[in-house]
Amino acid sequence: MSQTPRAAYAELPELTKGRRFFEPPSRTRTPFARDRDRIIHATAFRRLKEKTQVFVAHEGDHYRTRLTHSLEVAQIARSLAHALRLDDDLAETVALAHDLGHPPFAHAGEDELVIQMAEFGGFDHNVQSFRVVTELEKRYPQFEGLNLSWETVEGVIKHNGPVAHRLDEPAWSVVRPYRQGGEADWDLGLGTFTSLEAQCAAIADDIAYNNHDVDDGVQAGLFTLRDLDQVPLIGPILAEVRRDWPGIDERMLRIEAVRRMIGVMVEDVLAETARRIEDDRVGSTEDVRLAKRTMVDFSRSMHADLAVLRKFLFERMYRHYRVNRTRSQARRVLSQLFELFMAEPEVMPPEWGAPAMTEDRTRRARAVCDYIAGMTDRYAIEVHQKLFSLDLALDL
Repeated sequence: MSQTPRAAYAELPELTKGRRFFEPPSRTRTPFARDRDRIIHATAFRRLKEKTQVFVAHEGDHYRTRLTHSLEVAQIARSLAHALRLDDDLAETVALAHDLGHPPFAHAGEDELVIQMAEFGGFDHNVQSFRVVTELEKRYPQFEGLNLSWETVEGVIKHNGPVAHRLDEPAWSVVRPYRQGGEADWDLGLGTFTSLEAQCAAIADDIAYNNHDVDDGVQAGLFTLRDLDQVPLIGPILAEVRRDWPGIDERMLRIEAVRRMIGVMVEDVLAETARRIEDDRVGSTEDVRLAKRTMVDFSRSMHADLAVLRKFLFERMYRHYRVNRTRSQARRVLSQLFELFMAEPEVMPPEWGAPAMTEDRTRRARAVCDYIAGMTDRYAIEVHQKLFSLDLALDL
């Protein structure tokens, strides 16, 4: 079977802008497939298995974690890219990397690190993902980071759109020096859009979390399927499944409705993207980057329906008292750990404590932040118990 020809606006691995540090090409993989494999083998990727999506990782085996979420995003991104005749590997790679910088305890963890780092250069999980792949991962003797292809790094930092306007924010200032150093002087074009492949990863993130948050919220008992009957998008789909399968049990109804909702959202993106590409006369990767708007997006009507669904999820799930209790606990854990490590960096493991042993409080805070941001939920809880529980003092 012959391979479907790539679109004129697809990224071609043979035309990659390369890596910061030269490496001979792989005999068995394209540059983008090689990037994907490096991400999968990264320590930060493995840690995602015990990092919160909404529920703390130990609360249940069936709820999404950052790892399972990233895998779902990668599957959807790859499907979108294939349908649009783009590079499947690049879309999948950016999707797998997009959450590498998330700290433990989901948005509660990020909110707390933003507060703690306010005086020390700030914190942003997108920037942290960028730092993970370009600096913090230590797996190769010849360079820091993963030495990924230009197109992958660009997608990691710009998958949500141009970021040049954010460079004056303290948390984003670390992105600017990336143009210097290494064997290649890169300009990531921070004021332009990124590839369609990376845009597929970004929209796949939205598709995945809106669907699996519905799934997880019902399983957790925060709301019922009947509560969703009047919510746009999911409500009509639930009614459709009940018509197609009279007497269907609640578990299978939930699974089938979520499956269909993913399909509806994917089809909407494909139709809207094709319309925008045609209307804006996009014929090359340069056209994509210099465009006036995102090319891979939902239709206006889908955006409206999703706004209502997100409002429902915000009120009934993200701010449910049970989730609020977990958020409160999580923020106290990270706040206390940060304060202790700033005062006593010698209690951190040597690879993190050594960089923090400095009178420069900004450098110390960054080392502390990097250590905490890399923690899993379970590890953060264990470290907190060991450092703050007298009952466990003899187990140190």
